[in-house]
Amino acid sequence: MGKIPEQVNNVGALTKARINKLIDIYRSGLLEDTVPFWLNHAIDEKYGGFTFAMDRDGTLLSGDKYIWLHGRFVWLLSTLYTQIEPRAEWLRWAQHGLEFLKKYAFAESGKMYFSVDQQGRPLRMRRYIFSESFMVIALAAYAQATNDVKIAQQALDLFKQMLNYLNTPGLLEPKVEPQTRPMKGLAVNMITITTAQTLRCVSDDPICDQAIDKAIADIESHFMHHELAMVLEAVGPNGELIDTLEGRTVLPGHAIEAAWFILYEAIHRDNDRRLRNIGLTILDWMWKAGWDKSYGGLLYFVDAKGLSCSEYYHDMKFWWPHNETIIASLLAYQITGDAKYNKMHDTVHEWTYAHFPDPEYGEWFGYLHRDGSVSTHLKGNQWKGAFHVPRMQLLASKILEDIARSSA
Repeated sequence: MGKIPEQVNNVGALTKARINKLIDIYRSGLLEDTVPFWLNHAIDEKYGGFTFAMDRDGTLLSGDKYIWLHGRFVWLLSTLYTQIEPRAEWLRWAQHGLEFLKKYAFAESGKMYFSVDQQGRPLRMRRYIFSESFMVIALAAYAQATNDVKIAQQALDLFKQMLNYLNTPGLLEPKVEPQTRPMKGLAVNMITITTAQTLRCVSDDPICDQAIDKAIADIESHFMHHELAMVLEAVGPNGELIDTLEGRTVLPGHAIEAAWFILYEAIHRDNDRRLRNIGLTILDWMWKAGWDKSYGGLLYFVDAKGLSCSEYYHDMKFWWPHNETIIASLLAYQITGDAKYNKMHDTVHEWTYAHFPDPEYGEWFGYLHRDGSVSTHLKGNQWKGAFHVPRMQLLASKILEDIARSSA
């Protein structure tokens, strides 16, 4: 995770026994549950690639294939190969997924599809760059696993293409008419940060740090609203609050994910104080705004002004915000040694593990009602695949190992 600041030696209430127990929960969940579930059910050996839309027991619900989920799984398998152990099967299936992406994911224009059918025929092109971003991290992680400089260059070239889409007016279709309501979104900045951080592992091109600096500065100056103590999802071009249903919508889990990307960058830069403060402030705000004091768990949407939300699923509990908060709270504790972040982690960890894991068929349910009861039993769809859960399990175990070494 990078250089650990000296104050991390103050482990507070996080005892050695608790650390070891948590490492075992996360690591065994990763290697004995989550990864085997997807390897057993998602691989399409007939047509290539992976099928993620499946029911609770792995029964296929749809053969359609989602490009960004492919990039995420290739990243995961390649990263496991590099950071856990060089298992041949992990690299084999990473290559399997990468071959499918190279063959079917790109349109003639060079833009990447969002979805294709089971055989790889195009279905949908979206106006976003998320397929590209996850293809970049797939290529970068695979290049690191194989020490392949050619693939690393492909990752860099695609990242530059992704930035060109973002920075050239007219290349991407706007969400709303820009003459009427110019606006920009948090998601672009946060995905740029994590994509550049992964690419940086195989490229020393200064564009990585430049893109990270620009994205974090934009989040700090335009999306963090101190008077509201909120991180907005969409703002005007200079950070103006768009006082509409959409403009006031806040996704606590999304902002918390951005917070840990920034905290990770703070550690990478020798405990950079400014970056640390940005990440901790976002985490503090969004924990206060998003934690459900009645039932526990993180609310999916909140209104920045405390007004009624328009989305019918605003009070549901989705799997991924809880994954991101586990990572963010552990990183915050690692950086500060502040017991409040240990308490935050314990709170979100205990609620999450009491409600999301499926004790019968493995892996996690993705969608819960507000009270924590299961809304749907499916394990994968166009949004949920082999990413947020295993990424959390991998990173959380590694952060805890860092804390244990530092405290020793």
